Amino acid sequence: MQHDKVLILDFGSQYTQLIARRVRELNIYSEIHPFNKIPTNLSDYKAVILSGSPNSVRGEQALHPELSQIRGIKPMLAVCYGAQYLAHFSGGEVAPSNTREYGRANLSFIKNEEAFFEGINEGSQVWMSHSDTIKKLPTNGVLLASTSDVENAAYKIEGETTYAIQFHPEVYHSTDGKQLLENFLVNIAGLNQDWTPQSFVEETVEAIKEKVGNDKVVLGLSGGVDSTIAAVLLNKAIGQNLYCIFVNNGLLRKNEFENVLKQYEGMGLNVKGVDASGRFLEALKGIEDPEKKRKAIGNAFIEVFDDEAHKIKDVTWLAQGTIYPDVIESVSATGGPSATIKSHHNVGGLPDFMKLKIVEPLRAIFKDEVRRVGASLGVSPELLGRHPFPGPGLGIRILGDITAEKVRMLQEVDAIFIDGLKAWGLYDKVWQAGAMLLPVNSVGVMGDERTYEKCVALRAVESTDGMTADWVNLPYEFLQKTSNDIINKVKGVNRVVYDISSKPPATIEWE
Repeated sequence: MQHDKVLILDFGSQYTQLIARRVRELNIYSEIHPFNKIPTNLSDYKAVILSGSPNSVRGEQALHPELSQIRGIKPMLAVCYGAQYLAHFSGGEVAPSNTREYGRANLSFIKNEEAFFEGINEGSQVWMSHSDTIKKLPTNGVLLASTSDVENAAYKIEGETTYAIQFHPEVYHSTDGKQLLENFLVNIAGLNQDWTPQSFVEETVEAIKEKVGNDKVVLGLSGGVDSTIAAVLLNKAIGQNLYCIFVNNGLLRKNEFENVLKQYEGMGLNVKGVDASGRFLEALKGIEDPEKKRKAIGNAFIEVFDDEAHKIKDVTWLAQGTIYPDVIESVSATGGPSATIKSHHNVGGLPDFMKLKIVEPLRAIFKDEVRRVGASLGVSPELLGRHPFPGPGLGIRILGDITAEKVRMLQEVDAIFIDGLKAWGLYDKVWQAGAMLLPVNSVGVMGDERTYEKCVALRAVESTDGMTADWVNLPYEFLQKTSNDIINKVKGVNRVVYDISSKPPATIEWE
């Protein structure tokens, strides 16, 4: 089935992925491409959205998209930088704002009987994030909305299906942002809302059958949501021709290897568990740099996985639980605006010696979509609600070098924290939680003795996609009990701190 598609051109905004997710929440398929790598076949797309950007349209570093095949031909919505770009280079004027316009604002004027603002009233809250402002609308620009500080908050171009806004409808703080996107995409651009979890499952299973046929596929399971849903989809398509391998890298949570294997058995998956913890710890010996640790863990995983894959006769495909944000983060366009934040060891190809073709059933979807797909496949809510856990595991939650003793210590701390969140009914209110073992010792007193032991940091964040995150205001009583339990029960730890940084500017993990 051919779905209507939205093309999102990325100018480097931290919110670009949010635009794509908001569009998909309307059951419309969207794709992100760098502004300087526009797909050659534009007939596939029924509408185009220009993202925001940290750049200024007035600067020498202004980003110039090639819009000749888009503007006036396809319905286009320009957000923030996009709106300023259209103004600045089409007869309008953009100037530095007297005050940096950042944060909540309210619409003080909306043009009457305007389809773009249907169902949205004056006073509606929007989210601003820019240091320039549009002083004069472009040629044929028609004012659609203002706030008390920003006169030209929204406009359209007469004679085109082109709309522009200086605020961000994709962030939750814009209370009617979803309505605005629906007005543009459905009511104005006429896109069909037929991109659903059910349609994704049906089409993906068919595509796998067609692509893989009767070949054998090997998949590395991690115990996480992504690889599990990838396995269930593949199992649905090819059954026992799917061979799953679950590797214990020695950096999993306490008892996780045994517990997850048991869970998979109950799901009817063809799984083999491999305990290679010693091999990973050996590969990590003496390494302190976070990126080098990721590489060492990734390389060790590939070696172990390759050994196991060779034991299965005639395997031709490798399946991976890669999801869309992995692709966007890791395959940053050369000269494009988005920077690679960290290496994902399940993206970017494998060494030549593996000689396997790759199948990635989830490559096109976001984490929240993976969960919705899992629910439509009947996967247990407990598994779907599991917090994300980094591929390198506790290896990037132990700052500095890694030893078996440090892993043991952090596993105990992590178990007390996570089990406590579950016991207090807090686990499902948190997007991701974990503990970090810090490379500092501090003085403490236990009984009459002075101690000089480790400090651990607890981290719990709220998020919808991991791209932005706020720290969770956990109850003091819970933190007090957790801290007591950790210090009393985990040998080698004498201090517990709670991390109250949001993303950005901090990241969720410490490494």
